[in-house]
Amino acid sequence: MSSNRARLFAAALIALVLLTGAEPVATAAPAVSFSWPLQPRPTVSRRFDKPAQDWLPGHRGVDLAGAPGQAVLAAGDGIVVFAGMVADKPVVSIDHPGGLRTTYEPVRAEVSVGRRVTRGTWIGTLEAGHEGCGTCLHWGLRSEGGGRRRREYLDPLGLLHLSPLRLKPVAPP
Repeated sequence: MSSNRARLFAAALIALVLLTGAEPVATAAPAVSFSWPLQPRPTVSRRFDKPAQDWLPGHRGVDLAGAPGQAVLAAGDGIVVFAGMVADKPVVSIDHPGGLRTTYEPVRAEVSVGRRVTRGTWIGTLEAGHEGCGTCLHWGLRSEGGGRRRREYLDPLGLLHLSPLRLKPVAPP
């Protein structure tokens, strides 16, 4: 395409956007910030162990050491999609932008389904009785999938960006 035709095409495209009031289709995903669901920063008692298949053994989250009655906080902005009992354990689940869902157990909910929460909002109280840990918060993360993606369990510690990214040179200087 010649430079004149390219300029004419670009001008026509801009005019079309201005006249129709259309917004550009390509937009950046909103920046989502996450933090620890317990304060002060807890000790990780048990790490994530992704199962080879969803139905196989593994540890679908991390266990964070806590104390009975400790406040549990929303790790990020979202909407409460579940607050109730699962297999005799109290659970809270929050959907976040980008198709992510965090879960917190055993947590006696102080929020109801449908409530919008922000990072650091008190969502409930940690209860004792998490299997193998006594008083630990089991914090889980799952990508809800969509389109061609399937649901997938993820390590929630990845939300925290715990270590800085360091790039190494490709070749010595």
